[in-house]
Amino acid sequence: MSADNTPKKKPRYDVVVAQTIEQIREAQALRYQIFSEELGAELDTPVPLHDIDRYDDFCHHILVRDLEAQKVIGCTRILTSDKIDIAGGYYSESEFDLTQIHQINGRLIEVGRTCVHVDHRRGSVMTLLWSGLARFMVEHKYDYLMGCASIPLPDSSWLPLFDKLQQDYGADESMRVIPKRPLDKSVVAQDVKVDVPPLLKAYIRLGAKICGDPCWDPHFKVADVFIVVSIESLQKRYLKHFVNRAAQELNNNVMAA
Repeated sequence: MSADNTPKKKPRYDVVVAQTIEQIREAQALRYQIFSEELGAELDTPVPLHDIDRYDDFCHHILVRDLEAQKVIGCTRILTSDKIDIAGGYYSESEFDLTQIHQINGRLIEVGRTCVHVDHRRGSVMTLLWSGLARFMVEHKYDYLMGCASIPLPDSSWLPLFDKLQQDYGADESMRVIPKRPLDKSVVAQDVKVDVPPLLKAYIRLGAKICGDPCWDPHFKVADVFIVVSIESLQKRYLKHFVNRAAQELNNNVMAA
């Protein structure tokens, strides 16, 4: 039987953890482009045209790179539970009282500033971001992923959507958080149609639990929903194939050492 000499198609994208300040700056430039220029967020940043805040220095930054264009087209950042003391807490604590989350028995990572360039918002890029997160959790033995998923709103009025999300995906009372800037439940915007954003849909497919009422973010003009996903949920659902693959790769590396 003759060998198949058909050249293998090179992958379009790659996912890595940033190793240099230059790589982190690429992610911060992409964040600025999306959050400020595209979505109109009001960002206080020390470097023009970059989204930089005080948490970045304490985070791991996962990047998806377009290998053809040689540029970062997707990113997210991870703040681990062992870094919150020097970071001054989780980013989410600027929006929520996380007292009950701190009581969770297990190691946590907080995910934030997730975004994908408008020309690359397809499933394959998000899957690569999730695979990078899954590999990080497996390699470093983290038990829970948490963070905020944003829903753009014209103002801080309450929507029936929030009741529906909590009814369908609400967390146990033991994992409830309290928003520091709650939406105005006295004003229910019945006529405002808001779809569940793709990122929140992705979290839900991963098995995310919604941990209470959302918080209004006046700078980003969004309602932030706090979510928690366990590694068990990741393994059982959407990420099962590459969580298991990441674990196998880690096991192979240990055996080869």
